[in-house]
Amino acid sequence: MPDKTLICKDCEKEFLFTEGEQVFYKEKGFQNDPVRCPECRRARKQARRNNTSYLR
Repeated sequence: MPDKTLICKDCEKEFLFTEGEQVFYKEKGFQNDPVRCPECRRARKQARRNNTSYLR
């Protein structure tokens, strides 16, 4: 399973979906590749924690 280069749907930057991450996703039963880069995933998670209107 080679590394994949994906495009973040929020910031539109390229990010690497490594072989190790792909194995992790498969073990967790996730069907889809991530659509956000790690930075945008962290920002989104933090926004949910803070209960902001960022996601609305």
